[in-house]
Amino acid sequence: AVVSTQSGHYGRGETGDPMLGENKQSQKTIMIKSLSPNTDIRKLSEVIVEKCNLIHPSKVPELEQLLYYLQTRKVTVNSETVDQEMDRIRQAATQFDDIDEIQEKADLNELESYVDLLYDDMKTKIKGTSLILQLSRNPDNLAELIDNEMVLGALSRVLREDWKKSIDLCTNIIYIFFCFSSFSDFHALLLQYKIGSSCLQIIENELKRFEHWTEELDKKEKSTDRDSALIPLL
Repeated sequence: AVVSTQSGHYGRGETGDPMLGENKQSQKTIMIKSLSPNTDIRKLSEVIVEKCNLIHPSKVPELEQLLYYLQTRKVTVNSETVDQEMDRIRQAATQFDDIDEIQEKADLNELESYVDLLYDDMKTKIKGTSLILQLSRNPDNLAELIDNEMVLGALSRVLREDWKKSIDLCTNIIYIFFCFSSFSDFHALLLQYKIGSSCLQIIENELKRFEHWTEELDKKEKSTDRDSALIPLL
């Protein structure tokens, strides 16, 4: 935990009147070695206040709330959780087997050539994203994909520029980023490339298209009903 404080000193000005001097910011890091579900939060708070003179005793209730949050929050960085996330990605991957019709088997050593495909025509871009998607669906490859800065940069650029032109291209890229989003270690990079805002823009546009299609369908159905009513009975 990091404790931030702001302090100021009083002095006297040229006229002899008291005046507040410059404020000073300071921080102190408190290392909590053990915080298990069985830890007594109240006693721990008292010990911290006793050892850290930057925390006033009146702040004990707030400190208890903070420690309680740390104690009960979901821990995401442990081997068991990582294994569960990997299984979830693999299970989700089987639901999208029909997305990629590319028969070529992706090879991690050919990653740079796959990125080059993203600078060609639409059909070639779809092939490139399909091959990168194959690699992304294996969680063991994600760290190496992240190490190649060109991959995420090129994918985010293509998503921004071409998502309206091909549903296959758009689906491939979003699914690639979905694989990364399953691990909190990669969230900062997704924020850096504004993947969340791009996805929201795509969803908003698709909702508008759906509403437009629904309105057009209603109009055609009403028009058909009117035409049917005008046909004389024979």
